[in-house]
Amino acid sequence: MKFKIGLFIPGLLIATACAGDWARFRGPGGLGVAENGASVPTTWSPEANLAWKMELPGPGASSPIIVGARIFVTCYSGYGLDQQSPGKIEDLVRHLVCFDLTTGKQLWQRDVKVVLPEDPYTGIGVTAHGYASHTPVSDGKNIYVFFGKSGVHAWDLDGKKLWQTSVGKESDPTRWGSSSSPILHDNTLIVTASAESQSVIGIDCATGKEIWRQEAAGLDGMWGTPALVKAGDSTDLVMVVAKELWGMDPTNGKLRWFAAATDAQHAYTSIIHNESSVYAFTGRGGGSVAVKAGGKGNVSESNTVWEGRDTAGFATPVGHNGRLFVVNRGVLTTVDEETGERVSQLGLAGARQTGGRFGSLDYPSPIVAGDRMFYLNGSGQMFVFDLADTVKQVAVNQFTTDREVFWGTPAVSNGHLIVRSSKHLYAVKDKGDKVEQDPEVLASAGPSTPPAGGGRPGGGRPGGGRPGGGQRFDPMSMFRGMDTDKDGRITAKELEGNRMSERLMTLDKDGDKAITSEEFRTGIGSLFSRGGGGSGGGRPGYPGGQDKRPKRPQRPASAE
Repeated sequence: MKFKIGLFIPGLLIATACAGDWARFRGPGGLGVAENGASVPTTWSPEANLAWKMELPGPGASSPIIVGARIFVTCYSGYGLDQQSPGKIEDLVRHLVCFDLTTGKQLWQRDVKVVLPEDPYTGIGVTAHGYASHTPVSDGKNIYVFFGKSGVHAWDLDGKKLWQTSVGKESDPTRWGSSSSPILHDNTLIVTASAESQSVIGIDCATGKEIWRQEAAGLDGMWGTPALVKAGDSTDLVMVVAKELWGMDPTNGKLRWFAAATDAQHAYTSIIHNESSVYAFTGRGGGSVAVKAGGKGNVSESNTVWEGRDTAGFATPVGHNGRLFVVNRGVLTTVDEETGERVSQLGLAGARQTGGRFGSLDYPSPIVAGDRMFYLNGSGQMFVFDLADTVKQVAVNQFTTDREVFWGTPAVSNGHLIVRSSKHLYAVKDKGDKVEQDPEVLASAGPSTPPAGGGRPGGGRPGGGRPGGGQRFDPMSMFRGMDTDKDGRITAKELEGNRMSERLMTLDKDGDKAITSEEFRTGIGSLFSRGGGGSGGGRPGYPGGQDKRPKRPQRPASAE
């Protein structure tokens, strides 16, 4: 079954938002497919086909959205900008900023002060994405924003505050913060407050009043965004959580069906879907799975179409013409949608190393416009692939020569491709400029055919196998990857562009401005300690231990 653009979009968006809007995370239906993206140029540079560039008030891992002629994006400032000197947590401020799509002019900005307690800027979680990680959503009339413990907020398109409400102030066991973006179903705003209260909550768009709430301990370890999927005559609210897929009733949040979905302990990505099936690609220790939407109760045996070994990192895959495209650790993998078999793999030509946990902060998800796929990595390189026949890379572009971090997924509308970094908002538009590509660089992305057997057709999980295996992480492989000159030492120059460079250099115990393999081996564990090594081991609001949440069921209440 092939993906079809615009096949299913939540009812309210059809009625009130323009057809070309990119009004939620990954655009219409959460599919990552631009309906009117054919006019976006294939090549650009800091000087060519760049319509405008505007400064932002701070960083963020959220993505921009586009409603009519306006762009909306969230940021944060005041705290958590430098790990060595994070500042005072009470000075943290979140921002919603509105820009004009055509000119880039800032139209307005609204600020939200922090609500304490908040997860501190320590450890490996919040430091890797900050405090503005949820993408806003719009119904074409208003903008709805989720700021974690600082609540859910609504403004109209001109910046008039409508309401705000809290959805919890708890923390997840790892204290990594949250990032699941809100979505809309009819007149209900659906918020996944996994860290804040282990809840999925339905909120009335007009008043901000809570309509329904479903609590579930199984939401721990979930950072993706749910989607609305057509299943027969009904619509399911579908999300991937640790080890499972859930299909819920969007009118009350009750669980209609669930299915086993790889053995991964964490769910970083969001689901993708077509008119009949849901696809989930998880990370280390997991794999991939295709499940028919719909049904009742445990549908693992009856509805599982295939299980695969291909994994994703933080980037949600995208579907096009019967194929699924997964980008992970510098490799584009093409998977057959019907069988789960791996079709091909390409290394990203011209890719620069990006920093972060285990060497990667590549959060942006790929998107499709026409027969092209656009993929942005954390360093700000945009890779463009032709998907018409054989998958091939046709360009690698950049927005700036300055050091900026790019965490958000691009948005497309009215011939503009909009990208945010930690410092700026960029608009790409075809101005007729020609940007030459290095043929030798592109040639390095030549196709390779991996071993067969990427997927396992059939229902259920025969043999209890683990798709993808789940190898243990070897910290010294991380050391060898950073030691680019292979002299057995990591210097500050070799760590340039790495988000964790300052923290990694604290492993230099003898003060010689370099990290030896022994210093790395003995000290790396301290940087990745759970909860960031905060004093007392307590959880904000739950003194005396990290796991003191109220007792909740593993899954939402059943619809039966």
